[in-house]
Amino acid sequence: MAKYNKVVLAYSGGLDTSIIIPWLKETYGCEVICVAGNVGQDAELEGLEERAKKTGASKLYIEDIQDEFVNDFVFPTLKAGAKYEDYLLGTSFARPPIAKRLVEIAKKEGADAICHGCTGKGNDQVRFELTIKALAPDMPIIAPWRIWDIKSRDQEIDYAEAHNVPIKINRETNYSKDMNLWHLSHEGLDLEDPANEPQYNKPGFLELGVSPEQAPDEPTYITLHFEKGIPTALNGEEMDGVTLIKTLNKIGGANGIGLLDIVENRLVGMKSRGVYETPGGTILYKAHEVLETICLDKATQHYKYLVAQKFGELVYDGQWYTPLREALSAFVDKTQETVTGDVKLKLYKGNMINAGVTSPYTLYSEDFASFGEDDVYNQKDSEGFINLFGLPIKVKALLDQQRENNQ
Repeated sequence: MAKYNKVVLAYSGGLDTSIIIPWLKETYGCEVICVAGNVGQDAELEGLEERAKKTGASKLYIEDIQDEFVNDFVFPTLKAGAKYEDYLLGTSFARPPIAKRLVEIAKKEGADAICHGCTGKGNDQVRFELTIKALAPDMPIIAPWRIWDIKSRDQEIDYAEAHNVPIKINRETNYSKDMNLWHLSHEGLDLEDPANEPQYNKPGFLELGVSPEQAPDEPTYITLHFEKGIPTALNGEEMDGVTLIKTLNKIGGANGIGLLDIVENRLVGMKSRGVYETPGGTILYKAHEVLETICLDKATQHYKYLVAQKFGELVYDGQWYTPLREALSAFVDKTQETVTGDVKLKLYKGNMINAGVTSPYTLYSEDFASFGEDDVYNQKDSEGFINLFGLPIKVKALLDQQRENNQ
């Protein structure tokens, strides 16, 4: 067993990281310094320092990294239009900035190792560790779930009770959740069976909004302004990224926007069922996509779909700090030079309905697209185009016909 004097722990105050503090001290006899990265889970940070120290930590850093999270991770992914199997990557792109801060504090404190509470079945272990390897390649990483004797959530609770660890956990009714500025995820319990419908209308299940059935009977109209693919204003009011997302979360949540129930393919090989609340993010993706329809040429727009899929896979797989992700971001930034304008959406009971889009860089021409009389398009030109475009089809058909006649 390796010996460590000082370990920096990624700490959330949840069950896993709470029991890891005494486990680290028992196992390595080390000092434990906790780090909580604030990526928008503000309410969960209340009382965190008291809990960490009561559980045995010598120190707790609560680092507000919301601006960095949004500007350096969320918006580049939004500009790419990147998703992973319709999942808007809420947990995925929150892990690298947290891990980045872990590395910074570990170096500042002269720590011997960094520890995380991710399970050996999940994706987050990969996201944390790949970031640490990219930024501190010689730093040892401790992952208790891969080495300790605890095998289940119930055993975790038993350990906590035996070591007087203060936790707020009910064995029967607590979903596994992850909250940040962008989303809230729900996993476990009845959701582990894909045959079970999520209880959206059950009090306390949804936290960021309401179900479509409970949304208002009147629609809500919003107008988003983008500059080079980045949202900068809502309904004419300029806002920083954090404020904008928080505001859209309230508006979208109230209208039942952004609920997603999927069975996704985890990086580690298994399928996992999750329910996600992403009200503000869902609105931003929709508005950005609408704006691109008038600002990007056909070839760029279609190729960008391919880039978006790969970009989403890289983010999901924890490969943010890689040459390929950086290269794809450079491509995306180039495509966004003209993605500036306003998008109006109608929000109604879980739906987002286009209500108008404008841009000073629009490629849409009413003169060319009109069904009325025009002087800019010669319809006779289409005959030659179709003859050339359809030539391979015609040649094959003629040769097939010739072969049939010769039989």
